[in-house]
Amino acid sequence: MSWTPSGSSPSRATGSWATISAHWRLSIANAASAVVIDRATSTGPGPITARPCSSGAITAVGAIAADPGVRAVVVTGTPPAFCSGGDLSWIGAESHLGVEGLRERMARFYRAWMAVGELRVPTIAAINGAAIGAGLALAMACDIRYVAEDAELSAPFTRLGMHPGMLTTWSLTRAGGLAVARDLLLTGRSVRGDEAVGLHLASLALPAEQVLDAALDAARAIAAAAPLATRLTKQALAGDGPASYSAALEWEALAQAVTLQSEDLQEGLAARRERRQPRFTGR
Repeated sequence: MSWTPSGSSPSRATGSWATISAHWRLSIANAASAVVIDRATSTGPGPITARPCSSGAITAVGAIAADPGVRAVVVTGTPPAFCSGGDLSWIGAESHLGVEGLRERMARFYRAWMAVGELRVPTIAAINGAAIGAGLALAMACDIRYVAEDAELSAPFTRLGMHPGMLTTWSLTRAGGLAVARDLLLTGRSVRGDEAVGLHLASLALPAEQVLDAALDAARAIAAAAPLATRLTKQALAGDGPASYSAALEWEALAQAVTLQSEDLQEGLAARRERRQPRFTGR
């Protein structure tokens, strides 16, 4: 499966495009039950602004969540950037709101922009270019991250005079550990794709032109697996994963028991015996 972010339609996918807002386009590809969200604008990969991005993110995620046929999600950007971060003129324009007003505004923005992290199906970030600030935060909200070898990743909040936001104090710590979070958030330095993999911020670094296809292939593989088992696995690995040995044991005993009662298990076993691809239904 392939897809061209800057074009009006996928090159080899079967999905059709829906323009969600100035920053988002959505396509549901029937063959893999995969979804691609493109933060596209008429002028290319410019900075994000609050209101159109918030409403677009909510609409896109809502459409995905409401579609029972969606089994995996790919998030990507318009080359040459994945997402180049927030609009600096907007960020500094509303100081008159005061601390409480700004706190409420930012909390709403965070919840909307990071809503992809609340989806029940697995999400994959195809980081095909620069992911700066809010762009890095969006990528970190996804379950899996594939990154271009030459992509620049950074969270330069303190260099701009502001505290880190968009959950980066949590997401970078969760992925790379406290040492990595302190390094990136306190220095604001940039890392490239290969280093990002070494820091556990991504699982695979590829040439930029291969990142999206690799993410779509992964989404297709996820979509071909049993939906109930996949959702329960994502739930098991949420946050920092199981809290303890005993918690993992209890969860897996219950979750595996649920799947052992499913029609999909019988279909998977039958497909293995008959040496064919399974046709899972989520029941």
